[in-house]
Amino acid sequence: MNKYLPTGNEMISIPKLNEQTAGIEDITFLHMASRGLIEIRGSEATPLIAPFVKAEGEELPLTDLRWERLDFWIPRFTGRAGKVSLEGTILPPTGERGFAYRMVLCNHGSSSCLVDYGLYGYWESAWHCVNEDKKIEGTMHCYPSLWNSSLIFDMRCGTPLFAFAPMSSDPDCQSFFQAGAPGPSNPQLSEPGFSYQLSHSAQLEPGECRETVIYWGFGFEEVAAATSAKEMLRQGYAVQEVKTLAALQKMSLKIDDPQLRRIYHTNLYFCIYFSTGITLDTEELVLVTSRSTRYYVSAAYWDRDSLFWSFPAVLDADPHLARQMLSYVFGRQRRNIGIHSRYIDGTVLEPGFELDELMAPVIALGRYIESTADRSLLKEADVQKGLAEIWHKLESRRHPDIWLYSTFLQPTDDEHVYPYLTYDNVLVWLAYTTAASLTADESRRAEFLSAAAHVKEAIYTHCVQNGPEGPYFAWSVDLEGRHDVYDEPPGSLQLLPYLGFCSARDETYINTVRRIRSADYPYSFAGCPIAEIGCPHAPHPWLLSVANSLLCGRTGQSLDILKKAPMDNGIVCESIDENTGVCTTGEAFATCAGFVCHAIRWALEGKYEK
Repeated sequence: MNKYLPTGNEMISIPKLNEQTAGIEDITFLHMASRGLIEIRGSEATPLIAPFVKAEGEELPLTDLRWERLDFWIPRFTGRAGKVSLEGTILPPTGERGFAYRMVLCNHGSSSCLVDYGLYGYWESAWHCVNEDKKIEGTMHCYPSLWNSSLIFDMRCGTPLFAFAPMSSDPDCQSFFQAGAPGPSNPQLSEPGFSYQLSHSAQLEPGECRETVIYWGFGFEEVAAATSAKEMLRQGYAVQEVKTLAALQKMSLKIDDPQLRRIYHTNLYFCIYFSTGITLDTEELVLVTSRSTRYYVSAAYWDRDSLFWSFPAVLDADPHLARQMLSYVFGRQRRNIGIHSRYIDGTVLEPGFELDELMAPVIALGRYIESTADRSLLKEADVQKGLAEIWHKLESRRHPDIWLYSTFLQPTDDEHVYPYLTYDNVLVWLAYTTAASLTADESRRAEFLSAAAHVKEAIYTHCVQNGPEGPYFAWSVDLEGRHDVYDEPPGSLQLLPYLGFCSARDETYINTVRRIRSADYPYSFAGCPIAEIGCPHAPHPWLLSVANSLLCGRTGQSLDILKKAPMDNGIVCESIDENTGVCTTGEAFATCAGFVCHAIRWALEGKYEK
């Protein structure tokens, strides 16, 4: 099975950097006019971009590839091609519209060697991706350009859709392209796309090394793409690397355990650069589940995913970006807050009301202000309108006689069994409590606190059931005597103390956790090497459940799971095998990666109730 080392910056994502070949199989970017992600792909046989080495005219396979990440994010490999070594670094510079592929070749032989090296690949197709992937029906072009003294690749659908262009640091780079797949061309075959080669030659003496960097720029059309590459070339690789490493280090956290330090930082940067991004066409910050199509519902927006899972980690690491996230939520996404999922422009993707999602912006706003003391957001018209709309929508979900609020979909996005979820109503309580802390109007503050008290009383009155071992929180109730015993990692009852609703020593809470972690509960995975909670949506232990456990004080066991589980080649995924810890569902789950990072930090700082 292929292993990937994802990387990227604000605009360009590289989800499939193949660990076995050092080839880049696809590149993605967000596109507002398309309401989602555009993915540029190679073919199954030939990657989009890959290195090659020839010595004395003979093409040599790359062997013994060994990888590391600079500051846990920038992939770098070393490999051998006969007596020549190749070091490669894939650098996505912060703030740039593209990335760099740096190659350093060294002759380890005892005699001079003529080496040809560079990049080759095949651009086979472009895809529109939002949950499902659809091939873009347009015309693909490749041609020489004076703008970069190399090649331009572009896609046109009437007018230009996007373009990308390479530019080498070596002025003697030779560019070649042909229509169709690599190999002898056949005029009778109408293969899609273009294959190409960017080649350099060097006579290397024994012990001599040669460095070349090929910059790849992206843009709306030819000029934008070529000059994006030229800007990186003019700045120089060393400047771009220093700038990027400084940006990463600014977001870093001191963690003594080297294994945990790697897990935290790689997943933090994955969260930041794959759950947020700037659109190529309108240069707007947007939020998504993942900028990788390896995640099965990629490139769409969920209030819950972005604000409960990604946002806390971003707030920990980059408060300025966290503020921008809130501006986007209360701006483009405001009118449909609480609806299952949306496109990045705010229009509805999947209909269906979710109470947890309706509460998410209020709770995130409160967390931001508590963390930064920046109350200026409250004065913005979009935020004021958004809060008013949230309270209006919330009131429509309230039971006519009881202070409980209904939902249609559960935190997994699956339909509810009974309409009044305990966890969701705890979020209502938290939202009211948060709102009271945000208002300067004393009468309004009193109203919010009164509502919060009513909701808390209603939860303890109607959502608590009595069992042989004492009272416990039901998962959901219908207010007519029926309830269910259940839990979901995306919105777990384990989180009640973390949310401030009750003490971890509360008898009802203790009994609830005992029930859902019991061997009698079908999704507890009790007794397995990885004993964490799953659910029918993905019937294996969830990484969100590991995060939930960290947030409620199960620190040693949870950190041990993270350190021993391979997950998705070190990247957080949706669920893992209960015995081996390898990914079972939801590869490249960027928002979940953020929640796990936030939980690690929370646990290491001892913030859970002891």
